[in-house]
Amino acid sequence: MTQSADEGDELQRLRARVAQLESQRRPRKHRARSLLATLLVILGCVLAPLSVVAAWTADVIGDTDRYVKTVEPLASDPDIQDAAARRVTDAVMTHLDLTALLSGAAPAERPRLEKVLGKLGDSIEDAVRSFVHDKAQAVIASDAFHGIWTDANRRVHSAVDKALTGSGGGAVKIDEDTVTLDLAPVVERVKERLVDDGMTVAAKIPQVHTNFTLVKADDIGQVRTYFRLLQLAGTWLPVLAMALVAAGVLLAGRRRRALIAAAIGFALATALLGIGLTVARVIYLDALPAGISQAAAGSVYDTLTRFLRRAVRVVVALGAVLALAAWLTGPGRRATLVRRLWTSCIEAVRGVADRAGLRTGPVGPFVRRYREWIVWALVAAAVLAYLLWSYPTGWVVVGLALALLFALAVVEFLAAEPSEDPASVP
Repeated sequence: MTQSADEGDELQRLRARVAQLESQRRPRKHRARSLLATLLVILGCVLAPLSVVAAWTADVIGDTDRYVKTVEPLASDPDIQDAAARRVTDAVMTHLDLTALLSGAAPAERPRLEKVLGKLGDSIEDAVRSFVHDKAQAVIASDAFHGIWTDANRRVHSAVDKALTGSGGGAVKIDEDTVTLDLAPVVERVKERLVDDGMTVAAKIPQVHTNFTLVKADDIGQVRTYFRLLQLAGTWLPVLAMALVAAGVLLAGRRRRALIAAAIGFALATALLGIGLTVARVIYLDALPAGISQAAAGSVYDTLTRFLRRAVRVVVALGAVLALAAWLTGPGRRATLVRRLWTSCIEAVRGVADRAGLRTGPVGPFVRRYREWIVWALVAAAVLAYLLWSYPTGWVVVGLALALLFALAVVEFLAAEPSEDPASVP
């Protein structure tokens, strides 16, 4: 008996030792897997803002209509119009011979010029400048300027690409780290207006090429390199970022928690890009030379980054919706409480409908039987609607999420068990 007891004790010790060794092996393997999953998620979140910029670069630069749609509102921007009018006025005044304005005119034309220019006195230059500026503003505020602006940008829709790749030519070019637009067609329209209004001496002004600054950057050579890399990455970088995040979530031990963390990290990293765009705008405007209108430059910056900001809001909204959905479907105590409140509200509404005599008929049993399939079909429909949307916004994401939530509420309402005896309920 003593020997048997000793053997039993030895067997227990061996089992305890084996269990200890197994417990030491599993955590190491689990820790390595968790570490790899964490690294993959972090790397995907780091690539998130670069992915948004790469997709925006490939989209705006590669699509002519998209580029024209991006810069088209600038033609109607008040700051752009005011800055362009001043630039055209300076160009005309530089080539306008004021001394020959009246003396060189025919005697029959002098009364008309005096009536147009008013009492000049000693301020002839100011009066002429004001007159020219009014005509320039009239031309720029007309549909003619909008047509010139749109046609020029359509012909050279790769203007930003040209600037950032170093190639020039066309109406938009780069010169000494400055992206400029030639306003020569506008000057010609202003000359025609001046001649029509009696200032025939303006017809002697030669063809003037004056550049309107769109972008000014002292380190555009360095930006050019990064831009080309992002342009080559195109839509592959977003796919890589999402693949890394998906791989990290699948490798994680607690996938739901990893999914929530990945969605929040993706949204926060992209939100930092939005904050960076705001900060970069302030730095960019402060670094502009004194001769460039900050209001016009700000309008150009805001317009060129408009779709980029929209993409930032879309990714942030997607991350928030995905994180919230993963949390609400989890086994947590608070999530379970929210689901119970949701179910209780729907059951209460169903009870009121039953007391009112409303019946679902054969639809109710069908929905109860295939509820899981119906739910997944609705989720797939919402995802498909987002993917097929041409250019979704943050509000589109929120709207699709709310529509899906409403559809799920309808399914829950139809699948709820009817009251056994609705008539007995007071």
